Amino acid sequence: MDEKNIVLEAMRKAGEPVNAGKIAELTGLDRKVVDKAMAALKKEGAIVSPVRCKWTPA
Repeated sequence: MDEKNIVLEAMRKAGEPVNAGKIAELTGLDRKVVDKAMAALKKEGAIVSPVRCKWTPA
């Protein structure tokens, strides 16, 4: 599973909007890897931000 899928799965399991730090904590991935994956997901429109600085699957 690639980083983007890992990040999306962590967001789904969290059940609430989360920030990159929380995703890194949940997945064990490096924060820079999470930031890169989230940037790609934002560009694809796969995640949305319902609350400032927190993200959830679209």
